[in-house]
Amino acid sequence: MAPQLYLITPTDAAPESFPNTLMRVLSAGEFAAILVARGERDAAAYEKLAAAIIHVGQGAGCAVLLEDDAHLARRLGADGVHVTAGPAALKAAIAALKPAMIVGAGHLSSRHDAMTAGEMDVDYVFFGPVAGPADPRAPELAQWWAQTFEIPAVLSLPAAAPGARDAGGVEFLALSQRLWAAPDPAAALRALLPLLEGAS
Repeated sequence: MAPQLYLITPTDAAPESFPNTLMRVLSAGEFAAILVARGERDAAAYEKLAAAIIHVGQGAGCAVLLEDDAHLARRLGADGVHVTAGPAALKAAIAALKPAMIVGAGHLSSRHDAMTAGEMDVDYVFFGPVAGPADPRAPELAQWWAQTFEIPAVLSLPAAAPGARDAGGVEFLALSQRLWAAPDPAAALRALLPLLEGAS
């Protein structure tokens, strides 16, 4: 079974113009979830962007997740939170949001990190970066997890290499930089989908 797609927004997304780009991308392919990357934004700027993306993403049937801010996720009506700040922050987010909302565990760079998160009530474990270059360890970790545990794994592939959808049983593939670097991200997604499915 092919993995579902998980979309990470660009760290430089502008709340005024990005929603239109996002709508075109969501019309070009089916995504299960969207993570609103925070980047270097302050609280007010992130809230403005998140509110705009929640409206668009949920309208397209996607779960919209905020990065490391459970309180904001609840207040804006997001679907959950993606936690990168370690076990204590993960525990706090679970206590604040579960079972009504999604809590995902990110910034996992070892099997120990993943198993620590997996012992909590998380909805997924996430391997690889939210932003920046690919982590060469992530594919092996994600495949190990997917083949060993029942909690879904997300593998972040910023470059989205051809054939990646055959990723050793990983339940979700996260796309980001390859799409947003293109002049037309929706067209880039349409071109990328056959490659992800391993088509010639």
